[in-house]
Amino acid sequence: MRVLVTGGAGYIGSHVVKMLLEQNYDVVVIDDLSRGHREAVPAGVKFEQISLLNYNKLQSAVDSLNVDAAIHFAAFAYVGESVENPGMYYENNVAGSLNLIKALQLSGVKKIVFSSTCSLYGNPEIIPISEKESIKPINPYAKTKFMIEQVLNDFDSTFGIKYAALRYFNAAGADFKAEIGESHDPEPHLIPIVLQAALGKREKVTIYGDNYPTADGTCIRDYIHVYDLADAHIKALEYLNEKNESLIVNLGTGQGYSVKELIDSAKEITGKEIKAVIGERRAGDPAVLVADNKKAREVLGWNPKYGLNEIISSAWEWHKNQKY
Repeated sequence: MRVLVTGGAGYIGSHVVKMLLEQNYDVVVIDDLSRGHREAVPAGVKFEQISLLNYNKLQSAVDSLNVDAAIHFAAFAYVGESVENPGMYYENNVAGSLNLIKALQLSGVKKIVFSSTCSLYGNPEIIPISEKESIKPINPYAKTKFMIEQVLNDFDSTFGIKYAALRYFNAAGADFKAEIGESHDPEPHLIPIVLQAALGKREKVTIYGDNYPTADGTCIRDYIHVYDLADAHIKALEYLNEKNESLIVNLGTGQGYSVKELIDSAKEITGKEIKAVIGERRAGDPAVLVADNKKAREVLGWNPKYGLNEIISSAWEWHKNQKY
């Protein structure tokens, strides 16, 4: 089976590509390298540097690649940036995804796994968060992801394109061989920031608020290892092949950790002192985001294997010898 991975040079996409290859899928990657890393794509994998905004070039590539399914990661994904520059996010994420979905439809590709987000739920009313939680995105990034889900639903209704929208929580960790990992500039995510502080690459970690209604006053998040996410994407692809019906599912461990707990774990694992200071709350940060993953377990047969220690340890090995 030949699978197209858009954004396959990015953080999560590159780990999915690696796992697909390990499971003997034929993989092709499209990435414009605006935020991905060519080094993250394994040697020998067919690679096309194409922007999803270039419809003609994209359609030509999809026609010639003869893929059976697509896994779609290519998107901008910084919440703060989306608030500062919403037009860029609507153009890149929504228009780019629409171009891809049209190209797949015209090429007869009927299956797509989509990288969505738990941000769709905004400030949830019930924790842990199930797929029944109401959709109320509070930033342009999340709104673009919801728009894409709606586009996919319409293309399913009209053309029979089946999709799996995977709404995942906080992706973290790295390849256990430290060959690929998380590398952003600027880095928006907590675990890499904490490990950069452990390495002396930054002076301190800022904790945004310590007066939330949680045990230690800091925000609680559900961290999921990138390889558990990759496993879920492949299981979703298998589900589409076997069931031929669309699916929306949350991906998280069901276990939450506070910012302070995470920093303490990183200190223990790295053996380094990590300076943390308390800053102001960030607008729109919910106190607690933890997944109800019952549907993923029951429908996909998916069981996350890795906890916070494996997440931090694998990320630490990557960051100590970061390759790109």
